[in-house]
Amino acid sequence: MELKIQNVTKAFEGTAALKEVSLDIHAGELIALLGPSGSGKTTLLRLIAGLETPNSGRVLFGDEDASRHPVQKRQVGFVFQHYALFRHMTVLENISFGLSVRPRGTRPAKKDIENRARELLDLVQLSGLEKRYPAQLSGGQRQRVALARAMAIEPKVLLLDEPFGALDAQVRKDLRRWLRQIHDQTGHTTVFVTHDQEEALELADRVVVMSKGAIEQVGTPDEIFDHPIAPFVHGFIGESSDIPVRMENGKIWLDDRATGLTAEGIGPARLFFRPHQVEIVDGCGGCLAGTVVASRRVGGTRRLELELGGARHRVEIDVPIDHPAAQRSAISFRPKVWRIFPDMPRGNDRPALQSAPGHG
Repeated sequence: MELKIQNVTKAFEGTAALKEVSLDIHAGELIALLGPSGSGKTTLLRLIAGLETPNSGRVLFGDEDASRHPVQKRQVGFVFQHYALFRHMTVLENISFGLSVRPRGTRPAKKDIENRARELLDLVQLSGLEKRYPAQLSGGQRQRVALARAMAIEPKVLLLDEPFGALDAQVRKDLRRWLRQIHDQTGHTTVFVTHDQEEALELADRVVVMSKGAIEQVGTPDEIFDHPIAPFVHGFIGESSDIPVRMENGKIWLDDRATGLTAEGIGPARLFFRPHQVEIVDGCGGCLAGTVVASRRVGGTRRLELELGGARHRVEIDVPIDHPAAQRSAISFRPKVWRIFPDMPRGNDRPALQSAPGHG
């Protein structure tokens, strides 16, 4: 099922939660709505579900305008963070529930409902647990039951709201891989909300990055991570440092020091780079020079926190775990990949990208 969100606005008590949001979701696609709290991602999911009605704009299921349709007419499957399983029902009864409460004219035969539930038990790898109750299952098992129950009704769209948020880190990782496999087998059009960027980048075909009720960028995980088009996206996705600079005569300057980087344009800007995309240099006519103020291990590398420009700016860079630079108080470096965004006049909150990624 293809979805189209067209110029949707939603406000609560005069406060805009979504502002003229448009998004096309392809049939069979796994889409992540990613952003911090208050970005509008859950509101958008609820509008797709029919749990909220837009103040303006349309939600289309295929060619049909579903903006005013109730939840029951949209045929969507839900999976929530806290499972929402019926505690007094067995696993099999929970999975069967959506089919068993259908109106008599559209309700399958009892045997067909049971067969469908058992097929889904096999799919979510819980065969043999059909007689257990939710309290007898682990958190990961309960979430699998919730997903099976959502799929039992053969939904047009599968909606997941922070589905792994209540689980510990290792279980989340296991279920992410499992969910991707299930999606590839079933081909449901799936939209899930998360604030976990690692989860979004690992799972989704495309990621929708949201902030303050607007969509900042839509793209594949590689596009979002490697080619952010706005300062918010660069700062929110992955790890990055940014410093205020100025562009002048084709060069980028930090205070009165040439950085060795070039850019078209003139005026104040912000320079973004990722800790792992830098090189240490031994003195330079154009580089960034800082003082090590903190050092910590991050996996197989060492993360250094540096003060630049007389302690006015702080950035982080990665060096090999045994690199001698970690023991020095002064270090010179240069970003190998970077992006620069010009400062915009007050009131313009969507700075345009000034240059392509630089290579030092």
